Order: sequence, then C-alpha cells, then structure tokens
Amino acid sequence: MGFLLLFLLLSSVHGILAQDLAEVTLVVKGDKNIAEIHNSFICATIDWWPPEKCNYQQCPWGESSILNLDLSHPLLAKAIQAFKPLRIRLGGSLQDQVVYDVGNMNSSCLPFRKMAGGLFGFSNGCLPMARWDDLNHFLNNTGAFVTFGLNALYGRHKPRKGAWVGAWDSSNARDFIKYTISKGYHIDSWEFGNELSGKGVEASVGPQQYGKDLINLRALINELYGKSHNKPLILAPGGFYDQQWFTKFLQVSGSAVTNVVTHHIYNLGAGNDPNLVNKILNPHYLSQISRTFSNLEDTIQTHGPWASAWVGEAGGAYNSGGHLVSNTFVNSFWYLDQLGMSSKHNTKAYCRQTLIGGNYGLLDTTTFVPNPDYYSALLWHRLMGKGVLALDGEASPFLRTYAHCLKGRGGIVLLLINFSNNTEVRVTVQNNMNINLHVEEKTIHRDNSFMHGLKKTVSWIGRKAADEEGLREEYHLTPKDGYLRSQTMVLNGTPLELTEDEDIPILEPVLVNVKFPILVAPLSIAFVAFPDFEAGACN
Repeated sequence: MGFLLLFLLLSSVHGILAQDLAEVTLVVKGDKNIAEIHNSFICATIDWWPPEKCNYQQCPWGESSILNLDLSHPLLAKAIQAFKPLRIRLGGSLQDQVVYDVGNMNSSCLPFRKMAGGLFGFSNGCLPMARWDDLNHFLNNTGAFVTFGLNALYGRHKPRKGAWVGAWDSSNARDFIKYTISKGYHIDSWEFGNELSGKGVEASVGPQQYGKDLINLRALINELYGKSHNKPLILAPGGFYDQQWFTKFLQVSGSAVTNVVTHHIYNLGAGNDPNLVNKILNPHYLSQISRTFSNLEDTIQTHGPWASAWVGEAGGAYNSGGHLVSNTFVNSFWYLDQLGMSSKHNTKAYCRQTLIGGNYGLLDTTTFVPNPDYYSALLWHRLMGKGVLALDGEASPFLRTYAHCLKGRGGIVLLLINFSNNTEVRVTVQNNMNINLHVEEKTIHRDNSFMHGLKKTVSWIGRKAADEEGLREEYHLTPKDGYLRSQTMVLNGTPLELTEDEDIPILEPVLVNVKFPILVAPLSIAFVAFPDFEAGACN
C-alpha cells in the first residue's frame, strides 16, 4: 500500500512537471571501497557572531552565539540528540579574537562589541568559564563530539602590510586547556585558528611560523593530557585551501603533529547573489569545487599522509548565507551534493555552517525549528555508512548518484539527486558481482498506468531466486507545494514537521519490491537503501 501511494504521488508530480523521461542504469561496485568516511561524518558549527553581525541590511544571527545561545531550549537538545551523536565545531571568524577568562588574565571579561578598525569590525571578546561550564554540561548531555577552535593570533602583532608576525603566545590557551582537563570535559579535537591560511580573510599567518606554532601546540597537548586515553586530535588550519601554503605548513610541522587538515568551502559566492538558486541547481557549476577536494587529497598524500581531511566549515554562500535560499529546500541540492562529492575524496567529516545562526542554520535562529537541510543531514547520518562505493553505467548530466555501504547493517544505499526541472528519471540498479543475472525490459512508449509502469524495468540485485521478493527502502524528498524555496521538506508525500510534543518526526521510508524501477521526480532527491544487496565491502 505504501508503494502504491508513493507511486501515485510521483506519477502526479511527473504528470504536472515532467516533459521527458530518462532511463538510467547504475552498476554498483560493491566488492571494495573507493574511499571511507567517519561514522560521525555529519558535523555542524556554532559560531561566535553577536546579534550585531549584519550583512545586506539584515542581521540574521540573533541570540545564536557560543556566548548567548539558549542552551535550555528543548528543541536544541532534541535536534542534536537525534544524531546519536552529532559532531559540533565551536568556532568561526571571531575565534582568533577570543580570550579565555582563566589563569593570569588581568583584563575584564567583556563580550564582543562593534569597533571600527577591529578584525571583522569587532573588538576582542571573552569566554567566561561559567559559560564554558554550561556549554560542556549541555554538549555532554546531548552526546555531541566537540571540536573547539583556539585563538591562534594571541601574542602576535600585525605590521602595516602582510601577515601577522611573531610566535603564538600559548599561555592563555594553556590555562584554558588545563582548566578544561581539570573539570573532566571531553574535547574530541582542538583546532588551531580560523581562516589564517594563504592570504587569509581578515588576518593571515605565514606557513613557516604557523607550522612551528603547531609543534608547540602538540607539545602542550602531550604535556597536559599526559598518558590519557582521551587525548584529543589537533586540527589545522581551518582555512581556504592554498596548495603552496598547505604544503609548507605540513612540511614544517612534520609527522605526528597535525591529525586532521581542515579546509573551508563557500563555493556559491555571496549570500546576496541574485543567481544563487541557479548556481545551486547547476550541476556543472557545483562540479568545479571537486578540484579542491582532489588537490587537497593529493597534498595530504604527498606531504602529510599521517593526516586526514575534513571540511571544517561550509555554508555554501558566504556572509551569513542567502536569505530564503540557504534555509529552504533548494539548498539541499547543494548540501547533499557536497556531502557525496567530498566523501569520494576521503573527507572524513563535513562541518555545516551552522547548526543555528545566520541564514544557513540547520535550525531556525528564532524558533529552533529544523530547516530542510536538517532532515537531509539526519537522513545522510542514519543511512550513509563509512564505505564509499563506485558506480558505473549509463549516466545522465542532470542526475547525481552516490553509493555507500548501508550504515549499521549489510547492503548498500544510493543517494540520487535529480537537478532537472522537467525530466523524470527511471533508475535500474545492477550488481557488478552478478551482472549476468540482470533482466531488463525497456519501452519507449510512455504510459502512466500503474501496472505498466511497474513492468518497465526489472533488476536483480543478488543471487536470490527470481520469485523471492526482496524489499528496498525509499526516502523521496520534495518541497512543500512544489515550491523550491519552501522551508518545509516533504518526505514520501508527508511534510516533515515537529510532533505535537515538539519532537523530531520519525523519518519513515516506503518499502518497495527491488524488481520495480526507482522513479526520481524532477527537482527531487531520493535515498534508496538495499539491505539485501550483496556487497563484499559492506559485510
């Protein structure tokens, strides 16, 4: 019954929107992984921006800062706990202006304030230890993995031109980390600085000096954590990829210093770009960033094979994201494509800017209600396993396809993103391990009748008998009322909204016989799980 309703839904969407039909055959190579991600691949950031942070005559940050976020709001805890666990990065543009109110700091502990001539237009800010206590109690209770971005400009000075100079003064960070350890707070990783690589954004540090400072940070971590089994990772540099700069800092710091190389991505341009939606829906434009993933992967393999790659911050459009774009359904075309693309290049984690705050929050800044990308992230987290698989076969220029091992069980899962506004895609799935078992019947005559549609394509995905009916799980994502900039995502025809008790809704699939074709409507997204798919890499 569930499949019948879904088929009728997709057929009605097809009848309204589709003008063309594309037949696609995908061959899943399940015998080995081509890349691997962490189980906690999905990550989201909480930033330092105060309410006064404004772009394009908008001030979309509200009370979402590390310093003022309402940690008692029930939706915040529920949204994080749904991931079991969610990786959270505490950091952002202002982190290199943060001092920690601990140890020998003699100045008053004041929040950020508007200041002409200050970095990003703000003064230094301060993190009170009472707030740090509250943050850790909250994040521990939600089970989050925590990355904290340290102030890497502390003790340096800026000449009139060029990079900041002088060695990093680690004294304030030492007192802060020592306090954190004394309280028993578990920090999964410490990140050193924010967007200081290459030419930087508002500030930069030369790679030679930065590499030396990382060696000092490693010595500090080793000293303070001693023989602890919970010794945190060191992440660096948390900036935009610059091949020469990244190469140099890895060469200078050497092995056993940096565990993770983090880089930032804002490949959609400015948040007020009138062509933002067109960029998001243009797969050729989105593909351009693949060179960055590939080049960084090569740099790490050549100069830092002891480290792995993370996307430490990515919001799509910079300067707080696009109003009524970054927080709507259409943004999931960019977001999920990024997750799939980065995974194929051995990116181990991907931190979305932001969990809450700006226009690109997974949660609404005012109401804390999940935006569409929250559900995209949650479905990815629950379905897409560590093993990344190769796909071969007939391709389509407007269909993006990604394959992973199914998380927590055998089998595989596909992510299918249809960028076309007028072409429905009918997908046949084959297994390269037993491709000769495939039986397919195609017709060029289009018929919307239910039974004829089901008979158009037959695909066997295992060595089971022909009369044994295996099932797959389908999660079709569309915008409410067909409006791409809707802030409500629809799953299998049902709007995703909080329950009466304000809980995160259950994300239920429809079960479909594996012999039936996968129908992906125009401008829609689908996760399709095959629990019985025979894939040696996923056992």
